[in-house]
Amino acid sequence: QVQLVESGGGLVQAGGSLRLSCAASGRTFSNYAMGWFRQAPGKEREFVAAISWGGSNKDYAVSVKGRFTISRDNAKNAVYLQMNSLKPEDTAAYYCAAVAASTIWYLPGPSDFASWGQGTQVTVSS
Repeated sequence: QVQLVESGGGLVQAGGSLRLSCAASGRTFSNYAMGWFRQAPGKEREFVAAISWGGSNKDYAVSVKGRFTISRDNAKNAVYLQMNSLKPEDTAAYYCAAVAASTIWYLPGPSDFASWGQGTQVTVSS
């Protein structure tokens, strides 16, 4: 399995931006489709975004579409989540996730992910 470590969380005012990073190790990173999830206190973990192995296919939750952008750098074994126009309701622990991919175009569904990071906290103040 691949090991995942998130970073970049913090406290930001509403309307601000943050960029989350996820560093991967342990396996060939470029063979993995990647995703971001989040979990707010008292709520279920929810899907945020996903990106295929090759980076050409992406998917977003309706609640973040147009504000968040997922990207990856296979040479650096990293995936990123650029978050703009942040809202208080974006406050959550954000988790990086991975699943082995058989093609460069494979885009996993939210329940397909097999490896998870420890999470990084994002707090958006109003």
